Amino acid sequence: MIKVIFVCLGNICRSPMGEAVFRNIICEEGLNEKILVDSAGTSDWHIGEKPHEGTLKILEKHNISAAGMKARQYTQADLDKFDYIIAMDQSNVENMSGIQGTESNKVIKLLDLLEDEANKDVPDPFFTGDFDETYRLVIAGCEQLLKRIKQENNL
Repeated sequence: MIKVIFVCLGNICRSPMGEAVFRNIICEEGLNEKILVDSAGTSDWHIGEKPHEGTLKILEKHNISAAGMKARQYTQADLDKFDYIIAMDQSNVENMSGIQGTESNKVIKLLDLLEDEANKDVPDPFFTGDFDETYRLVIAGCEQLLKRIKQENNL
């Protein structure tokens, strides 16, 4: 089983959007028995909360389920548990390094997978209010992530 985790700051906007979108994509590809998906936040601000209303609305608009999702905090154990650790921005990468006590080559910024994207940080819609733009970037990044995983794991 290939294990993927999406990480943002609070685990209520970007990373649960990534988790839901990626889960939907792998289900459509028939890979849900081969790839496990999760999400977490580097802070403890929203532990146990469901995704942000804006995230839920954009996912519902695109018929993507967020059923059962609740915020949790990223831990040092996640470094060992997951094969692909997908950060939404540079701040998340730095926060994870602090939690892990080290940098890891497992950590990838989602938008580093998009060559044509100048800004490599997914904007946080909690602050921008632009869930449509975040969704556009997340879906494009998730599609590229799946291509990479399929290629690296001969799927």
